[in-house]
Amino acid sequence: MRDARPEGSPYPKADLTLRGLARAADFTLAWIVAQSVPQVGPIVAAFYLLVADGLMSGQSVGKKIFGVRTVVIPRRTPAGWHESLLRNAPFALVAVFYAVPLLWPVLFVVGVPIIAFESYMIFTDRLGIRIGDIFADTQVVDAKVLSKAGEIAHGMRRIVTPAPPTTPTATCGTPSRSAA
Repeated sequence: MRDARPEGSPYPKADLTLRGLARAADFTLAWIVAQSVPQVGPIVAAFYLLVADGLMSGQSVGKKIFGVRTVVIPRRTPAGWHESLLRNAPFALVAVFYAVPLLWPVLFVVGVPIIAFESYMIFTDRLGIRIGDIFADTQVVDAKVLSKAGEIAHGMRRIVTPAPPTTPTATCGTPSRSAA
């Protein structure tokens, strides 16, 4: 097993089946968009592939459906727009090659090897890190792992944070009337 991130990660490797299904769903969505509006669809599809992981707290539409999330490792937070642009640039480049018929030879000479190499890295790396993840300092993790860590951190804050001080309140009572 290779180790593209020698300093490690607090998160385990995401399930590769879920990760592959999420990517397939994103590519399918991008392909539908590209085919539905031929004039601008390919550009919109490439843009979606670039920013997809920054849409919903580190989750593209496919990642949301299949329960995986992209996390910025040093900050331990979901990926945003910037990280999504960095990590998905190789796939958006392949989408551009596909969108321009004149560039289809480049798609087969450059695009297919890019996708093949990215896939190879995901399978052979200990944490599932690919070139895009190295650029953005991210990792794809199971969303349940991240939410569980968040619940634990939230619970710890509740335990550690003291309750606000209470002030004694004076009781105002009405004098009792005695019937004599």
